Amino acid sequence: MKSLLLLAVLAALAAAILCYESHESMESYEISPFLNRRNANIFISPQQRWRAQVQERVRERTKPSHEINREACDDFKLCERYAMMYGYNAAYNRYFRRRRGTK
Repeated sequence: MKSLLLLAVLAALAAAILCYESHESMESYEISPFLNRRNANIFISPQQRWRAQVQERVRERTKPSHEINREACDDFKLCERYAMMYGYNAAYNRYFRRRRGTK
C-alpha cells in the first residue's frame, strides 16, 4: 500500500514537472511566423543582394553549352517533344544545328 501511494505521488510529481508551462515556452507565440512585404527583405543587406545579382550575371555568362542548348530546345515545342524521346543533344542537333549551317 505504501509503494502504491509512493508511486502515485511520483507519477503526480512527474506529470506536474512535464506539464509545467514556463514563460520561455510562450515566447514563440509572441512573434508571427509571417512577415509583411516591407520587412521581408531585412534579412539580406543591400550589399549581399548586390553581390548575389552580380554572381547571377556571371553564371548567366559562363553557362555550359549543353545548358544553353537545352534552354533553346525548351522554348521550342517540337524540339522539346523530340528531346523526350531521343534526348536533348539529338533534338538540338535536329532542330538547330542545320539552321546554323545553312546561314
